[in-house]
Amino acid sequence: MARFCEALLLLVATVALVSRGVHAWGSVKVVRTFQDIPPNYVYVQQALWFAMKEYNKASRDKFRFRALTILKSQEQVTDSLEYYIEVKIARTICKKISEDENCAFQKDPKMQKMVFCTFIVASKPWKFELTMLKKHCKDM
Repeated sequence: MARFCEALLLLVATVALVSRGVHAWGSVKVVRTFQDIPPNYVYVQQALWFAMKEYNKASRDKFRFRALTILKSQEQVTDSLEYYIEVKIARTICKKISEDENCAFQKDPKMQKMVFCTFIVASKPWKFELTMLKKHCKDM
C-alpha cells in the first residue's frame, strides 16, 4: 500500500509540473519578449557595467574601454531579466591594471579606437547574479 501511495504521489507531482509548463534541459520560457527601455534604467546600467568588465577582462588591449554611447537598450523576461544592449565603446587613457572606471577617452588620434558591441546580459537581482549570454563586438 505504501508503494502504491508513493507511485501515486510521484504521478501527481509529474502531472502538476508538466501542466505548469516546466521546461527541462535548459530551455527557457519567454514571459515577455524584448521591449525598449531607457538606457539610464538602473538594471541596464548594471548589465552594461558587467558587460564592460567582461569585455575588458577578455580584451588583449593594454587599455581599458568604456561605454561612449548606448544606442539601444531592451529588456526581456524569462526565468531572469535579460538585457540587450547596443553600445559604442572607446579606448580610455587608463591601463587595464587601473581600477578607475571613469577614465578619460584617448585624445591622441593614433591611440583612439572605437568598437560597436552587442551584449545580452542575464540578471537575477534577487540572487545578485549576472551572466553574459552574448557578446559580439566589431571595430568601427
